[in-house]
Amino acid sequence: MRILYHHRIGSKDGQYVHIEEMVEALRAAGHEVRLVGPEGFDQREFGGESGLVSKLKARIPGAIYELMELGYNGVDYARLARAIDAFRPDVIYERYNLSLLSGAIARRRFGVPLLLEINAPLFAERSAYGGLKLPFLARWTEQRAWRAADHVFAVTHVLADQVAEAGVAAARITVTPNGINHRRFAPEMDAQAAKTRLGLDPCTTVIGFVGFAREWHGLDAVIELLAEYRDTRSLHFLLVGDGPATEALRQQAEAAGVADAVTVTGVVDRNGVQRHVNAFDVAMLPNVVAYASPLKLFEYMACGKAIIAPDQPNLREILTADHDAVLFEPGSRDAFKAAMRRLIENESLRARLGEAGRATLVDRDLSWAANARRVVSIANDLAAGASDAGYGGR
Repeated sequence: MRILYHHRIGSKDGQYVHIEEMVEALRAAGHEVRLVGPEGFDQREFGGESGLVSKLKARIPGAIYELMELGYNGVDYARLARAIDAFRPDVIYERYNLSLLSGAIARRRFGVPLLLEINAPLFAERSAYGGLKLPFLARWTEQRAWRAADHVFAVTHVLADQVAEAGVAAARITVTPNGINHRRFAPEMDAQAAKTRLGLDPCTTVIGFVGFAREWHGLDAVIELLAEYRDTRSLHFLLVGDGPATEALRQQAEAAGVADAVTVTGVVDRNGVQRHVNAFDVAMLPNVVAYASPLKLFEYMACGKAIIAPDQPNLREILTADHDAVLFEPGSRDAFKAAMRRLIENESLRARLGEAGRATLVDRDLSWAANARRVVSIANDLAAGASDAGYGGR
């Protein structure tokens, strides 16, 4: 099958990981995949973003920027149309982005079935966090894109319910949680060996977090725990990544006298993440948005780590309290710290949860390969219908 993978991702971050893993899984299954996205995207370093986009956001009024986002469809549609003419895809697989309508336009123009992957309700997200100056326009583009797709893939049931509420028939929605690439992530060594390789004391208990640390993650509570146990237990906080909260965490650790028990790695490339996660004893998801399917969750599970996470519906789609994770009341700092103490003080619990998490991942086949199979199964049906109707990319 020929699959045209369409996106508007400007930075190589977690979004890029999703693209890379899905494309690799589809190709490994024998399908031809061609990517269509912003010019120069492939040349950026991991963790890098488009400098032009950042400058525009900072320097022009928000309403003008949002109109420019909509205007991007003209440039993008021309690029997409050329790719369809040259590649003759059976389907278009698009990663949803707010104000991106060129895939829906191409579907109407060429009759190629459109499969839409939705990772977040971006209208609600940007309204809550980034602000929107033209909310009615943004809402219209989101609903137009969702309804125009022949099939939608949502990363959680929570998100799928929101898509259905927007008018997409349930029969046209499939839930595909994020997953793991078993060739990239596996429990390749025990935690003590992994700690030694990173220059950490192999006997210390490592509390780990992967990602872009922001204030709302509440990681300052971990520094408080380091200070609490300073005289009774050897702990180390390993933050694999960077982010705007890291400087405040360093200052807090210095003031609490535990600076030597904190490591912030900065941006780590994809192949280096597992090397660090293998050193964790406790793997944290301290705060997660209500509709997300966090990539780090599956990486923690693949490496057999004891997980602590908020007790909320999207995470309960994957995790079971006290079976493969310790879950705590969302938004409660006291509950988070109490759950952390359980794991810090109970090595056998950590081992049991880690083994169960790995088993959950394998038993449910939470992998990119499984997601690719689901996509291709639906894509085959849609492509056959398009062929019977006498149109399509071929």
